[in-house]
Amino acid sequence: MDSITQAVLGATIQGALLGRWQGRKALLYGAMLGTLPDLDVVIDYGDAVADMTFHRGFSHSLFVLTGVALLLTWLTRRFAHNPGYSTQRLFLTLWLVLTTHTLLDSFTSYGTQLFWPFMPTPTAWSSIFIIDPLYTVPLLVAVVLGLLFGLRGKPPRTQTIALALTSLYLTFTLGGKWMAEQRVEAELARQGIEAQQLFSTPTPFNSLLWRVIVLDGEDYHEALVSWFDTAAPQLERIPRGTHLASALADSEAHARLDWFTGGMLRYDQLGDRLVVTDIRLGMTGFHPFRFDFAQMNEGQWRVHAAIERLPAERGDFSRLQLLWSRIWQPEVQIPLLAWANELRKAPASTPALQ
Repeated sequence: MDSITQAVLGATIQGALLGRWQGRKALLYGAMLGTLPDLDVVIDYGDAVADMTFHRGFSHSLFVLTGVALLLTWLTRRFAHNPGYSTQRLFLTLWLVLTTHTLLDSFTSYGTQLFWPFMPTPTAWSSIFIIDPLYTVPLLVAVVLGLLFGLRGKPPRTQTIALALTSLYLTFTLGGKWMAEQRVEAELARQGIEAQQLFSTPTPFNSLLWRVIVLDGEDYHEALVSWFDTAAPQLERIPRGTHLASALADSEAHARLDWFTGGMLRYDQLGDRLVVTDIRLGMTGFHPFRFDFAQMNEGQWRVHAAIERLPAERGDFSRLQLLWSRIWQPEVQIPLLAWANELRKAPASTPALQ
């Protein structure tokens, strides 16, 4: 999730558990600690693929964060002892502030390595968009009220209510994910399509309209499903270019990206360049993680030693308005195929691809 959400989540948890003794400082401590795992973004891992796939790694590991919570508990008791609350309560607070950061990240589509240094495919429950005001606002309100009226000596009602509301909202998003996948699976069965893999994620800034991706050999299908749909979802078949992946068979960077994304990749030849796109994130045709992997040289693909990330395309407000209309009006047509075909255009700001 975004840094503001992580900060107010940490602040709300620490305010709820230690605010009676720490007062407003609990909100500050919780906000700072709640953003700590994301400090790994300052590390340069060597190239764009490494930066993406090592992010949310060791700093988001439940094992590492448990150790950090134990260390901070010992340091706090040694140098800032407060007899008002127990060591167990202090540890639980610090542990929850740290681990809820990484667990919340796991609800997004990016991929979080909860069990680092072990190497299962990163966790991506993908039930909430990386920025979702309905999740963030209750926590923000709780923090603002805590700053205005104080916490010391008071039961943590506002903070507890905010945490309960946001937890219920996360449960609702999981329900939306299940709904969307069930409807698409029924349509796949009706059309006799056997999915290799299915991935669902909410469209930007909401949890009412869902984007479902289905891998099917050389192609993939996309569908939009709203809570308010009455008809079966429409599947758009889109070329995936998997034949180009053979050129990357010996690329460690490609193998790592394939592992990190669970295989949800698309391949395009743009001029003399081979571009690989993570199709999980963003919106159809507007994906933040696209990589220039190789260049055609004398009829052979030459994989780059250091992979570069292409400039991100984010779409425009008119497309967000169209998606918003689609939530409530199933008859609104979203040109998914046309948007997806825009990935075949070389970014104008990248000279190497012109």
